[in-house]
Amino acid sequence: MKLGPGLTFSWKRALGITAAKRKISRKTGIPLTRSGRRSKLGKILGMK
Repeated sequence: MKLGPGLTFSWKRALGITAAKRKISRKTGIPLTRSGRRSKLGKILGMK
């Protein structure tokens, strides 16, 4: 939802979901996004 130039509202950030996911990712070392997991797996397998 747009609130004006440069301001947006995110219900996930308001509920703290974004911060919780970030904490989990940092503790486990495994990204929670699909692209992040693919990138990490590719690096492990030596693809890029």
